[in-house]
Amino acid sequence: MDNHTVLVLAGPTEPQLALLAELPDETSIAVGNSPEAFENAAPEADVILNWSGSRELLREVFLMSPRVQWVHSRSAGLDNLLFPELIESRVPVTNATGVFSAVLGEFALGAILFFAKGLRRMVRSQETGVWDEFDIAEISGQTVGIVGYGDIGRAVAVRCRPMGMRILAVKRSGPSLYNMDPLVEQIYSPGRLVEMLGRCDYVVVAAPLTPETRGMIGEREFAAMKPQAVVINIGRGPVIEEAAMVRALAARRIQGAALDVFDCEPLPAGHPLYKLDNVLLSAHIADHTPDWKDRAMRLFLDQFERYRKGEPLLNIADKRAGY
Repeated sequence: MDNHTVLVLAGPTEPQLALLAELPDETSIAVGNSPEAFENAAPEADVILNWSGSRELLREVFLMSPRVQWVHSRSAGLDNLLFPELIESRVPVTNATGVFSAVLGEFALGAILFFAKGLRRMVRSQETGVWDEFDIAEISGQTVGIVGYGDIGRAVAVRCRPMGMRILAVKRSGPSLYNMDPLVEQIYSPGRLVEMLGRCDYVVVAAPLTPETRGMIGEREFAAMKPQAVVINIGRGPVIEEAAMVRALAARRIQGAALDVFDCEPLPAGHPLYKLDNVLLSAHIADHTPDWKDRAMRLFLDQFERYRKGEPLLNIADKRAGY
């Protein structure tokens, strides 16, 4: 059987590393969070698992590893991972697509219900001992627009469609002539984003961060939204122009926002988003179930089994597109 050498970019005490004991006996493993940790193993390494390493560390280790044939990332997003030498190489990069999608879809649905049912107002009334009667919204019949209809975007649609909601979506490739997704009423190209936004009661942003998506929702896009629209960002912070969003929220030009991602994380103390009562903030934990790291490692183990058998890898990224 072939011998393999896997370089694992991680702190040596991370508990999920224990699962690597399930790799075949002939597999050599080197773990570390500095280039020096891989000086001996790198020349023979054929696999790099970037578990929690920085882009800078990954680049240094990659350049030390002339025989590497596959790089796997624990995260789904690759905007903080890719670098020119890796992009230009023939080495495939795989990611954790699918690990986080379901729970992020649940967060999006929860955020929709949070605003539709006035849950913040209910909690405040309870805390102050006030019997507060007010109208709530029914989400059945309302429209969700999903910006970035990939694995996460579809997980949102899977959860919202059974609630009676209409689904619209923006995809990089635009609408296809065949095999239309039965969950989606209409798919738009990015150039028709503003047209879609004007129809939406809820806008779920699930797009990866690339040069094309950075700042794709700004002043023009917020101006196109309904006054009752709610923006939910479960993709990457910089896809939305944060200052434009704050202005729209503060002026009540849209109803609210539920945000799991931001331009700068952690969100700095004193940031205006903390003070807005029409914002629901999550500290980038919308996908942090108790077992998310275990599931991410299980995905790598499954991928490694495919790799050593010569089977096609799953979740191969388009390195030039950035996801």
